[in-house]
Order: sequence, then C-alpha cells, then structure tokens
Amino acid sequence: VQLQAFGGGLVQAGGSLNLSCSASGRTFSYALGWFRQAPGKERAFVSTISRSGSTYSADSVKGRFTISRDGGKVYLQMNNLKPEDTAVYYCAASPVLSMRMDVYKFWGQGTQVTVSS
Repeated sequence: VQLQAFGGGLVQAGGSLNLSCSASGRTFSYALGWFRQAPGKERAFVSTISRSGSTYSADSVKGRFTISRDGGKVYLQMNNLKPEDTAVYYCAASPVLSMRMDVYKFWGQGTQVTVSS
C-alpha cells in the first residue's frame, strides 16, 4: 500500500487549501486519515473518514476543515486557516476508524502547509 499527499503550500491567514491523498493497493475498506506535525511538536490527529463516510475530527479543526473521500482518495478542505495550522500534513490508512495514530499502518510522505499571519 502506498499513499501520496498533495496540495500543501503557503497561504495567508484566513485562506484555504485543499489537500488530497491517493492510496494505492488494498485500501478500499480502510479508514483514511490526516495527521499533522508542527515544528517541535508531536504528530497529532486531524481528521479521518471510513469507507462508509463516518468521520472524526479534532476539536481544533471542527467547523474549518472538511474531510471527504472518493474510493481510495481522501481530501482535506481547509478553510479559515490560522498560523497554528502550520505543519507537515500526513495521510494514513488504518483498518479501523480511529483517532489513534498507532492503528494507522500505512503513511504517506507528508506535505507542508504554511500559514502566514
């Protein structure tokens, strides 16, 4: 299984970005999620979606970020971005829907999101 994330970049506070991730291999039944790691901080959960469309999101992004999915592709629409959203964003695949990082078996390479104030 391989995952590739795209769509990061530099944006001003209040702006929007749409991240995408393509998962190859046997990921049809897997949950697909997004995590992020800010400089000097641990990797943290952002949002996840099951094959059937059930979702979980971190409190810090609720109302601003929307996760969606089309088969083996997962998207993260990020609106009203804040400087504290600056991080490397990773997509990942898990056999179960969870906010726990340790259940995600496969990881993409990450894409940088930088939000300027």
